[in-house]
Amino acid sequence: MLSYKKIKQILFVTASAITIVFLVACSPIKALNAFVPDEGYEFREGVSYGDFPRQKMNIYVPKGNAQFKRKVVVFFYGGSWESGARGDYKFVGEALTSKGFITVIPDYRLYPEVKFPGFMADPAKVAAWVKLHANEFGGDAEHIFLAGHSAGAYIAVMLSINPEYLAHENLNYSDFAGIIGLAGPYDFLPLKSQRLKDIFGAESERWKSQPIEFVTGQNPPMLLLVGLADNIVAPFNTFNLSAKIKAKGGSVDVVEFPTYGHIDMVAKLAKPMRSNEELQAIVDFINKH
Repeated sequence: MLSYKKIKQILFVTASAITIVFLVACSPIKALNAFVPDEGYEFREGVSYGDFPRQKMNIYVPKGNAQFKRKVVVFFYGGSWESGARGDYKFVGEALTSKGFITVIPDYRLYPEVKFPGFMADPAKVAAWVKLHANEFGGDAEHIFLAGHSAGAYIAVMLSINPEYLAHENLNYSDFAGIIGLAGPYDFLPLKSQRLKDIFGAESERWKSQPIEFVTGQNPPMLLLVGLADNIVAPFNTFNLSAKIKAKGGSVDVVEFPTYGHIDMVAKLAKPMRSNEELQAIVDFINKH
């Protein structure tokens, strides 16, 4: 008779094999939603935060009565500032609501509709909307975290480091409890691809696009997670940013995952591939702050 441990191993391998089939057959990210349970959270789809078609967000609220208002995580997805859809990241909403956090996943306008710094306007509007309306869905407006993966991590970090963008919404980075960046590009000049050169504009002004250039040490507490096997966004982006924040006296924690590549850093939040180590690092950071 197979032991319980052996059965679990077989089920995990089987589920992982099924996952690989889905990832090959369709969108690598969206396919992860095939294993996401629908229970355990209330889903609010397509909530508007502006008038443009892409200015909508999905909100995931844990079910059940909470003794206190719940902490809120605003998650910005990646996609090189030119692709992505909020519905593809249901698995992130489920992962975080399973730990008791309200999760907001917005769409935002992308290239070529907007370029830098234009693509920062929508995320700033999202942050302002959530700050203003958090109480309406049981959220704690004093404990809002900005998070993201890849280009989304860039957005979350940039909002917290360069005060210009939040200032347009009458906010500053002290209005947010913490920042969580997964596999983000924070120090990536010079640009090599023509597409990125077009997104970030004239070479003489590109320094303004680099989060590392705006470090003062006054940022909210920051958690940076990095896969050392990432060959899309080089890990030095994380290490350079964290080193400068520390040098300026700011608050930053780095968690390394030696075998994780770029997509792993977000995919490992999804069942059945979930990395308890990665999710727990995020949970511990949020609970701490």
